[in-house]
Amino acid sequence: MDTGQRQDQQKATERRRAELLEAADRVVLRDGPEASMNAIAAEAGITKPILYRHFGDKSGLYRALAKRHTDALLATLRTALDSPGDRRDRVEATLHAYLSAIETHPQVYRFLMHPAEVPADGEKGLDAGRHSVPLLRRMGEDLAEVIAERLDLGPDSRELARAWGHGIVGMMYAAGDWWLGERPFSRDLLVRHLADLLWGRLAAAGDRAGSPGL
Repeated sequence: MDTGQRQDQQKATERRRAELLEAADRVVLRDGPEASMNAIAAEAGITKPILYRHFGDKSGLYRALAKRHTDALLATLRTALDSPGDRRDRVEATLHAYLSAIETHPQVYRFLMHPAEVPADGEKGLDAGRHSVPLLRRMGEDLAEVIAERLDLGPDSRELARAWGHGIVGMMYAAGDWWLGERPFSRDLLVRHLADLLWGRLAAAGDRAGSPGL
């Protein structure tokens, strides 16, 4: 097989993988944490062994879906961080963006963060912590990078930015998870409460020279 044929085959495999992820997304939107490999294979019009060939097992499919949705969420959060207004406006816009994402697609959120321990297809359940922790870590590191790029936090700025990044993501996750389950008040009010909690040192930090600011 020559180079051109290998490239064509790779592109075809990538297209097929993307189609299978689209099918998996449709099942997750319908079934949430109960989404099964059998249901996903049926939605894609293939057999389960073919699905395994592309992703290995349910954990492999989960990782692919997690990357897909985390990429989209991080892009949304970065857009919110670049929105018009002052720093308080951008902080609230970012909190709104995260909460809106989990509120709009709660089944996707539950699939990613609360996988079923006994899935509908009878296969071994996902260890939610083993998969969700890396997802949250990635979000924390991404936010830390933005903070380090944009705020002048003085000595040990990068270490402080990482502490803030992971702390803010942990807060958003825990508060959002509770709020999505109980809905004790509006999203606007939760955003205001969380922004108030963050506002002390964050309000006082100066922008890093040459950065777009935060």
